[in-house]
Amino acid sequence: MAPDLVEAAEAWLADDPDPASRAELRALLDGLPGTAGELRDRFAGPLTFGTAGLRGRLRAGPNGMNLAVVTRAAAGLVGWLAEQGGTGPLVIGYDARHGSRAFAEQTARVTTGAGREALVLPGVLPTPVLAYAVRALDAVAGVMVTASHNPPQDNGYKVYLGRQLGGPAGDGAQIVPPADTGIEAAIRAVGTLAEVPLGDPGTVLDPKVADDYVDRAAGVIGDGPRDLRIAYTPLHGVGGQVLAAAFERAGFGAPAVVVDQAEPDPAFPTVSFPNPEEPGALDRLVALATETGADLAIANDPDADRCAIMFPAPAGDWRPATGDELGVLLADHLMRRGRPGVFTTTIVSSSLLGVMCAAREVPYAETLTGFKWIVRGAADLAFGYEEALGYCVAPDLVRDKDGITAALLIAELAAALKAEGRSLGDRLDEIYAEFGVFRTSQLSVRVDDLAEITRAMHRVRDNPPDRLLGDEVTAVQDRLPEADVLTLRTGRARVVIRPSGTEPKLKAYLEVVEPVRDGDVAAARLRAGAALDEGLRPEIAAALGL
Repeated sequence: MAPDLVEAAEAWLADDPDPASRAELRALLDGLPGTAGELRDRFAGPLTFGTAGLRGRLRAGPNGMNLAVVTRAAAGLVGWLAEQGGTGPLVIGYDARHGSRAFAEQTARVTTGAGREALVLPGVLPTPVLAYAVRALDAVAGVMVTASHNPPQDNGYKVYLGRQLGGPAGDGAQIVPPADTGIEAAIRAVGTLAEVPLGDPGTVLDPKVADDYVDRAAGVIGDGPRDLRIAYTPLHGVGGQVLAAAFERAGFGAPAVVVDQAEPDPAFPTVSFPNPEEPGALDRLVALATETGADLAIANDPDADRCAIMFPAPAGDWRPATGDELGVLLADHLMRRGRPGVFTTTIVSSSLLGVMCAAREVPYAETLTGFKWIVRGAADLAFGYEEALGYCVAPDLVRDKDGITAALLIAELAAALKAEGRSLGDRLDEIYAEFGVFRTSQLSVRVDDLAEITRAMHRVRDNPPDRLLGDEVTAVQDRLPEADVLTLRTGRARVVIRPSGTEPKLKAYLEVVEPVRDGDVAAARLRAGAALDEGLRPEIAAALGL
């Protein structure tokens, strides 16, 4: 075992404020040389503070989420806020994951120790409530302790800026460069943790802040039919009570809730992965929706900033809407309501929204991937979405993705269609009949060695395919150095290739467009699906060499 690694581990152990983490690290040191690999991994480097903040496994050492890492992150953040001349309180929220409350409390103590007011949300609450509170309380910034839909062994640390440092479009939005690099530098400049002053635990906010969010969320939808049977799951997360309160205040009947997923549980015992997009994650929701004769099934991810839906299909089963389909349904609904402003999505989401906006003469903008960019896509943002189940339907309320207000808006649309004897599937078919079927999917490859991703990107850049689905590739767009993204286009297909920003994955976002002939949407959907799965997917896999 290298002496410098043991020395680094001993130094970290001596500075760690958490007895449990110290014991964990001491056990690894005592277990050498058998624990050398694990110890080396934990000291391979610190978690990097990026535009999504911090996210990693709960474990001792610099390459994990623990009290020492959070203390250092909080000290760097409040130091950076002071350097920028930011005034006002820091608002802190947390979910129900392991360690979240302790990390939030430590952040509050570091904040007050630096002489800044710390306002802590009253208990476990969804991420959108924190984003709302940053704006509503005119805070300098906000911290949300959550790992969203990551596995149970993870936790994370998201940072939002208020108007003073974020500007009008970034008021209550996640940080973007150069704030991330500035905060990262401030974290690295923190000395020993014993030198970080800790103050009082801050002020726990009155529950009224969450009630105010619920009131404003319910006001996102207008008057209209409310006869709708809804099945719902918060996937063991923190969205259940807030969503139920918002639906009640908006005039809907109480959703039927998946009982064994209703309460927050950091172990997520009924799902292998707490992400609505994962296969099998919504099996219990489907069973409940079938049992209750629901008209609509809704799921939030564990911190309730994302929303997924399913609706009855003609054959009697349940059809999940893709992230792009739900985005288009919400956008179409808001356009029909006359919502002014710019409709925005990302370069990896379906191109259908742009086509709709052009046909209807509605302002449109396209951004890089991530809600930090979507909400800054236009000062007069009307709506923004990304294909990964994120929707901003009320930018003046929450300048971020919000699974609660998205659920309310889709329920409003579903209830209105039900009153007319129609369904969400019918509305989708109307859109497809007008513009064509835009079928999207992903090719996602997880790797153990990040160098494999670099090599694959080099391969496809150096030798991009000249034909896809038998059609000529008419455009190759490389976004380097702005972003590590390559886009290929033909007359009826588009492929966007990029490394994941949060996981060791290479992702290719696939899209095929099929015109609807003689009003037969089902046939066009089948053609698009076959072209996607049997043609485009294997062609791109071959081009990437993975």
